[in-house]
Amino acid sequence: MTAPLTPAPRGARVVHSGATGAIPPGPAGLPRPRWLDEVAERVPSVDAHWFSRFQPPEEGGRESAVLMLFGPPPAGEPSEGEHVILIERSHTMRTQPAQIAFPGGSRDPEDEDSVHTALREAEEETGIVPAGVDVVDVLPSLYLPPANFVVAPVLGWWAEPAPLTVRDPAEVQEVLSVPISHLIHPETRFTVTHPSGYVGPAFQLDHLLLWGFTAGLLSRVLDLAGLAVEWDEARRRPLPEIYLRDRR
Repeated sequence: MTAPLTPAPRGARVVHSGATGAIPPGPAGLPRPRWLDEVAERVPSVDAHWFSRFQPPEEGGRESAVLMLFGPPPAGEPSEGEHVILIERSHTMRTQPAQIAFPGGSRDPEDEDSVHTALREAEEETGIVPAGVDVVDVLPSLYLPPANFVVAPVLGWWAEPAPLTVRDPAEVQEVLSVPISHLIHPETRFTVTHPSGYVGPAFQLDHLLLWGFTAGLLSRVLDLAGLAVEWDEARRRPLPEIYLRDRR
């Protein structure tokens, strides 16, 4: 049995939609922060292996995309600093149940490109309105070997926020709006260990845990943005049982 997660550090809170609720939109029309442009400027100088050791195969792989959407805090929340939008996957899904992830999914034949895929999937899952998203950049595609997905991360700024809610309960348990100030807090961060031998960065989100592909990608973007704060990588915790229930 794994130890329970400790309480989150004080400060800006993680906002949860719940299964049937909604997260109210923040202010519209705010200029995107300079650090997002700096991420886009620095990406070409970084080797794709820096983001992940798993690189797409020369042939094959299922094309997909995720939306890394940053924006202002939801209405009623402290106004300092940006938030990022995440989802908790449905607990009844066959693969990766209960995992915390970016909105996204497989590319449909009618999708024009990876940006179209990311925005369409985010709208279907959370109610994000694609027209309100200012696309900043598309990061190098990465590979998820277990699912054979080639994933294109689409970096965006939420210029015209809309309410967030669970649009498809079969895929999404709830939507989260997470303050960057929470993510970079040293007490939030630790290293997670998987029975398979996997070791990687993780973030504590109240009673939830962000780890794996999403945590690694988000950690790298925070590094590129110059926002990351030094944390204790030697502090390790085993992965809770709830995240080991992949039923493939």
